[in-house]
Amino acid sequence: MTVQPDWIDFNGHLNMAYYNVLFDRGADDLFAEFGITPDYPAKRGFSTFSAEFHVCYLRELKEGDPVYVTSQLLDMDEKRFHFFQELHHEDGWLSATGEGLGLHIDMSGPKVAPMPADVAQKMRAILKQHSGLPRPDRAGRRIGIPRR
Repeated sequence: MTVQPDWIDFNGHLNMAYYNVLFDRGADDLFAEFGITPDYPAKRGFSTFSAEFHVCYLRELKEGDPVYVTSQLLDMDEKRFHFFQELHHEDGWLSATGEGLGLHIDMSGPKVAPMPADVAQKMRAILKQHSGLPRPDRAGRRIGIPRR
């Protein structure tokens, strides 16, 4: 992906909202591996909603910077999934991290609902693959002002 000119804020770097756009596009790639694609709501009557998403901004991006997102599934149950993402500059340095909790949604409610068996099976297989990866250092961070 490339940082677009209209995503630049008055400080001359990528506006915070567009970090989420880039993470969301990376999540689309991960979710497609589960069988959750843009046509999932129309075909299956289900979707996913974000319950929570935390971004840590580590190094600024500028207009035209080429970037990519990596994603790691950390945990799941029948209705939820916890994932971690890293936004990298094409040169390899880390710009930001994102950590999310997704919900599987029955769109007839909408309400949180168990995943279909085939989706859950694909997600469990990826979770098994990803469980061999080191847990990201920034996973589980809290927001706050540390006090001594």
